[in-house]
Amino acid sequence: METKIMQELPEFKAADLTRHTSDLFDAAIRSPIAITKHRKPKFVLMSMDQYQQLARGATQQAHMVDEMPEDLKALMIEGLERDLTQSDD
Repeated sequence: METKIMQELPEFKAADLTRHTSDLFDAAIRSPIAITKHRKPKFVLMSMDQYQQLARGATQQAHMVDEMPEDLKALMIEGLERDLTQSDD
C-alpha cells in the first residue's frame, strides 16, 4: 500500500541510476525522489541536508493522553493553561 508521501515523490527507474545518474542527483537535490524497481517504489534518494533534517526529527514521540508519562502530562497541562490564560487577555 502506497502512502501519500510516496505518491508525491518523483519516480525514477532503478536502471536510471547507471544511465542518468546526474539527472537523478539533480532531482534529489531539489527534493527526495523514489527509485522504483518493477514499477514499485523501493528506495528514496535525498540530499544529505534533507536526511539530516529527517533524522533530527526522529526523536519526537507521540503518546495517548491516558498513557502519557506524568512529567509530560504536567508540561502539557501547564502549556494549555498558559495558552488559555493568555487568550483571555
